Amino acid sequence: MPKDNTLAELRKKEEEDLARVLAVKHGLSYLDLSHITIDLDSLKLIPESEARANSIAVVQSVGKKLQVAVTNPERGGAKEILENLKRKKYELQMFMVSPSGLEKAFAKYKEIPRFEEIKAGIIDISPEKMSAFAKNVGSFTKFKDVIATVAQEKESKKASDSLELILAGALSTEASDIHMEPSEKETKIRLRIDGVLQDVAYIPATLFQLLLSRIKLISELKLNIHDKPQDGRFTIKTGKEDVEVRTSVLPGPFGESVVLRLLLPRTIDVTFENLGMQPPVYNAARQELKKPNGMILTTGPTGSGKTTTLYAFLKTIASSEVKVITIEDPIEYHLAKITQTQVDPQKGYDFSNGLRSILRQDPDIILVGEIRDLATAEIAMHAALTGHLVFSTLHTNDATGTIPRLIDLGVKTNIISPALNAVIAQRLVRLLCKECKKEYEPSDQEKKIILKEIQNLPPAYKTSASLGTKKFKIWRASGCEKCNMTGFRGRIGVFEMFLIDNEMERLIIKNPPKSDVEEAAKKQGMATMYQDGILKVLAGITSFEELNRVVSAEG
Repeated sequence: MPKDNTLAELRKKEEEDLARVLAVKHGLSYLDLSHITIDLDSLKLIPESEARANSIAVVQSVGKKLQVAVTNPERGGAKEILENLKRKKYELQMFMVSPSGLEKAFAKYKEIPRFEEIKAGIIDISPEKMSAFAKNVGSFTKFKDVIATVAQEKESKKASDSLELILAGALSTEASDIHMEPSEKETKIRLRIDGVLQDVAYIPATLFQLLLSRIKLISELKLNIHDKPQDGRFTIKTGKEDVEVRTSVLPGPFGESVVLRLLLPRTIDVTFENLGMQPPVYNAARQELKKPNGMILTTGPTGSGKTTTLYAFLKTIASSEVKVITIEDPIEYHLAKITQTQVDPQKGYDFSNGLRSILRQDPDIILVGEIRDLATAEIAMHAALTGHLVFSTLHTNDATGTIPRLIDLGVKTNIISPALNAVIAQRLVRLLCKECKKEYEPSDQEKKIILKEIQNLPPAYKTSASLGTKKFKIWRASGCEKCNMTGFRGRIGVFEMFLIDNEMERLIIKNPPKSDVEEAAKKQGMATMYQDGILKVLAGITSFEELNRVVSAEG
């Protein structure tokens, strides 16, 4: 027996000596893996099958710096893996090791929990799982019950199933965001459905930590960073479609909170005709889209559907005869027939610099994701003045606040008035569920408000016979399985729009206050977002309560 041990030791020494010689030959450092700790998080960067096939392993890491062990750096597959790591911005420190040393690293793959053996950037949810989920869970209420049951499971391997279940549930309920918010003892999971957050379940801190590790891994975030915000992304493959997910991790007093934003393809399937514009706004917007130059601005807070509206405009006018270029932060949905670019401030490609570069590409139509500063505003407006049709967004509460906001940014009034064609403000209200909405007689207070708004409507909007009577009924939310017991299903826009006509141009030159712009817009025939909402309430599209939740009567 001692003789066998001696032979094994001699063979091991010969292997290590050969590795030392090969290290010198290839200009690498030598490393004896039997004397170091193999880091499991680092090992996961290369799947076991690829690592074994190409005799390579990542054995330790600090941030983006990786220590990589190889037995032959000239192997084609190993070279490809190394190039892929470099493309992901990893810094590589190479070490020559012996085959038996590398086998020690490979043996450590067994210690990696099953749920973490995944391909970074992609998570597969099979069509079978999606259909089984729809069949067995079906409603939001049952979904909450299933998550609550899974939260009681103590096996760590359930973390994989839990995340797939949460993602599948979010997709089936058409949620736009998943929020995971840790507290001292447990973590709350919420889904944003039709713009409103809804509680799903509370899960124990131990399960959340496993979910967090998995989310970080597939989003290609740093597993060992816990005190800084991180952003990443991954793709859910469901068989029917690929859904991009943006990951945001934020440190907090009880750990890192996570928000997953699901970029559902159906979001950009909305056509210009289905945005929800009243005929006067729709017709005016269609006329503006026929113009060869000038600027159209959409305004409203984050999540009010501004970009979706602009995408609908672009899809209407994009063709092989025009060059359309966008600059966005970030690109969320990919559009056909359009060249899309994304800002990268670290490389000096921000909205203003990017816009200068875009203008050298000879575009006909330009979309600027957002006007945030004077430089971007001025370049975009000069583009509108020199033969380009420009779309962009601005953060203001309503349409008439756009002019004072641009002036406040420092844009000269003599540039605003000739460059700007139209301003559209919008919000998104939830649609009443067609299956369960209930008609009712409005209260005296509700009647008073509705009648006042109807009386003040511009003539172009008073086309419905029901608007001329004081007797009307409206609808309220009820709740059924089809709408996840919320009473609502889907969303639609409420809009207000004014054009820059001769009178408005003369007013802008005088640096007017918001109240003067509002008065001029109403003279022009602008209905407010609230009035648009009242028309949708009377049509049974949304409820009076929902309108007041989203838009104030003052505009």
